[in-house]
Amino acid sequence: MSTGTTQHTYTIKEASALTGLPASTLRYYESIGVIAPIPRGASSKHRMYDEDDLDQLLWIACLAATGMAVSDMRKYVANGQRGPSAASEQIELLTVQQQRLAIEAEQVALRQRYVRIKLDFWHATEAGDTERAELLSGEARVLADELKQIKK
Repeated sequence: MSTGTTQHTYTIKEASALTGLPASTLRYYESIGVIAPIPRGASSKHRMYDEDDLDQLLWIACLAATGMAVSDMRKYVANGQRGPSAASEQIELLTVQQQRLAIEAEQVALRQRYVRIKLDFWHATEAGDTERAELLSGEARVLADELKQIKK
């Protein structure tokens, strides 16, 4: 920041609108240490977020959108403060999250396939094609078993 330039500050309501994170989440993240304590206004004592806070909140919002656990987000932020020395820990956190997302994607794909099969089953049933309906019912049972295995 150059001398004489004041950085714009934002209320919690504005920070919430700009980051897409509810105000309650911003307070929660602060209370559990995902983000550092936010400075308060001298007279109002209200939180006053600056551009750097918003930047950090935006990438935290992105981590949250991936479904990352709050405890992992806290580690990620703490490691980020350490810089390059924490690179291997950051890689590990993100690799684990990538693996979780891959499993979730596989589960969603199987559920979509199950719904397609059940749609086909009911179309066949509606059309009076009992042979096809029985075949599809068997496929659905096999797929249901696959879905159970993935959840374990």
